[in-house]
Amino acid sequence: MTESRRTDFRFFHALRVRWAEVDMQKIVFNAHYLMYFDTAIADYWRALALPYEITMASLAGDLYVKKAGIEFHASARLDDQLDVAIKCSRIGNSSMLFTGAIFRGDELLITCELVYVFADPASQTSRPVPMAFRDIILAYEAWQPMVHLELGTWRDLGAAASRVRTEVFVEEQRIPVEIEWDRDDDTAVHALARNRLGLAVATGRLLQHAPGVGRIGRMAVNRVLRGSNLGRDVLRALMQAASDRGDREVRLHAQRTAEGFYARLGFMRRGEPFEEAGIVHIEMVHALPFQW
Repeated sequence: MTESRRTDFRFFHALRVRWAEVDMQKIVFNAHYLMYFDTAIADYWRALALPYEITMASLAGDLYVKKAGIEFHASARLDDQLDVAIKCSRIGNSSMLFTGAIFRGDELLITCELVYVFADPASQTSRPVPMAFRDIILAYEAWQPMVHLELGTWRDLGAAASRVRTEVFVEEQRIPVEIEWDRDDDTAVHALARNRLGLAVATGRLLQHAPGVGRIGRMAVNRVLRGSNLGRDVLRALMQAASDRGDREVRLHAQRTAEGFYARLGFMRRGEPFEEAGIVHIEMVHALPFQW
């Protein structure tokens, strides 16, 4: 394997070494490095905006590890902050080569090569990597965007947006259907993010709460893609739409578990927590116009 540098990679997964991962000398057990790379691979699919299970079902195949090789350069120790990098280096007819590296700061500790084979899940016989899948990976490695975000009416975007909202609010959070759907959808500005396979993966809506005041709501992101900036991008698109129409402020009701997400984007708390649809919320506000 050739020596890797941080600048050779686009994608990183950060972690901190814990007690359960080290031996008596406080050095990481060798087997844990494969686990680190496996976790980074999962985050790689998230960066592609591809929910793995749904994606593989739509492609009528699955990926199987054919070969895994690791080269040790130096040891990671207890409480080290590590960056795990993964990139797709080559796509053959049915195989895909991923190159990985683990860094402590700028110091290279571990390199790896992972060979995956795309195969029929029933027979586990290899199949050609689908062209759509191949194109997505090549586009990502070329720094191209993985999602297309559009604004529109419920008539135009409602069918796709409703699927995301049903998965998140009705199925995952078990909010009653009669509470989830209302007539405000007909007058709202809706944002919808689709991945490169055309699957809707995130949505939100903007209402006119009062003259000069917008209200953002129904923010929903596919469960396995959270943390990949999809929610941030949908929120920014809706805030830009509010700013463009002349609103001076936007408000939203944030679930308490999402309060930190909105706070990091400049929203401020207003008032006391309250219950809505059986879930504790807090009102948050952001002045307009805004700069990110």
